[in-house]
Amino acid sequence: MILIDTALQRAEAENRPIRVGMVGAGFMARGIALQIIRYTPGMRLVAIANRTLERAVQAYTEADVPSDAIRYVDSPATLAAALAAGAPTVTDDALLLCAADGIDVILEVTGAVEFGAQVAVTAMRHGKHVVTMNAELDGTLGAILQVYARRYGVIFTLSDGDQPGVTMNLYRFVRGLGVKPVLCGNIKGLHDPYRNPTTQANFARQWGQNPYMVTSFADGTKISFEQAVVANATGMRVAKRGMFGPTVPSGTPLADVVHDLYPLEALLAGPGIVDYVVGATPGPGVFVLGTHDHPRMQHYLNLYKLGKGPLYLFYTPYHLCHFEVPNSVARAALFGDTVLAAAGRPMVEVITAAKTDLHAGQTLDGLGGYMTYGLAENADVVQAERLLPIGLAEGCTLLRDIPKDGIISYADVQLPANRLSDQLRAEQDALFWAENR
Repeated sequence: MILIDTALQRAEAENRPIRVGMVGAGFMARGIALQIIRYTPGMRLVAIANRTLERAVQAYTEADVPSDAIRYVDSPATLAAALAAGAPTVTDDALLLCAADGIDVILEVTGAVEFGAQVAVTAMRHGKHVVTMNAELDGTLGAILQVYARRYGVIFTLSDGDQPGVTMNLYRFVRGLGVKPVLCGNIKGLHDPYRNPTTQANFARQWGQNPYMVTSFADGTKISFEQAVVANATGMRVAKRGMFGPTVPSGTPLADVVHDLYPLEALLAGPGIVDYVVGATPGPGVFVLGTHDHPRMQHYLNLYKLGKGPLYLFYTPYHLCHFEVPNSVARAALFGDTVLAAAGRPMVEVITAAKTDLHAGQTLDGLGGYMTYGLAENADVVQAERLLPIGLAEGCTLLRDIPKDGIISYADVQLPANRLSDQLRAEQDALFWAENR
């Protein structure tokens, strides 16, 4: 990104690199490690935490770090010594990194809400910026985590590269032109709410990914979180529960059909909406539809091949995930800039729907599992009906039967004991929805 590259080159030349500790060593995290170590001047990946140490070591060795140079640490003292020596470091205790001197930014790359919350809060309490790829965490607790970030004088942000961050960058670009964004959209290749880790196993194996994560892409949970966090950053809403999510013939150019995919009144009345489309190209990109109220500017937009309006299409035809994450670290550490952050009271939540008939006494599994899928819903509805956020559903025990496609509420479950995520959610609800209590 222009400006960031110059700042990072200066940081390298002046020997003041940004020191990064990464939590997680899965498929995406290993790509980030490779990008930072091999291709990002002015930044050092000084430590990696993962519950399986072998994966943390693998993240380093895949980036050509010699295995005999890597130190294992299990205490503040051994971590401090390794960091002081400049040795690449691994640990199975993520909270060690969050509390350590010698680390400027924590990269959280787990996709887990409860664990991600523990990492984020601990890191911020110790004065560290947090950059996360965890839309599930931000979509569940992002508003209160921004309160914590302000309290501790740090940045908490989602990352560049993943679709929400790419969307937010495009939104800011469009808004900066004087065009009013009325829809933030996402392009997907598949949506089937009944997919599960068994049906997605072959695809996951082909790409070396987690079948539960892959399932969350297919069953609509991930797209719901992605659009929810964009809504919460922009003040937009959803036009209906689950969004419109139209499907077009595979390979259909978005520009040919986008003007007819969504009811115009849903875009122009109110703060705008978030939504998605299945099957269009360029996929898997993102797009923004905007309007302009000045006739001369409308004339210029038509001259520049964006059409006569009233809707103007802007899109980014790719998202490059881990390649762009170092930009997010630099934006936070060098410029105090967030890529995507909840702007206040939540606008859209992701609620829990039953993927199959469920029965009292069952314990709900995790995101992208066999039992539930997520749907985007406006937050005021979620509060009024006390619906269960799917980010908090894992580990809950059902108190009654729920039919397939039924929506699960707080009244339907017993929450697990002593979860930080539930405590943070209670703080968030009390702060932003006091009049609804």
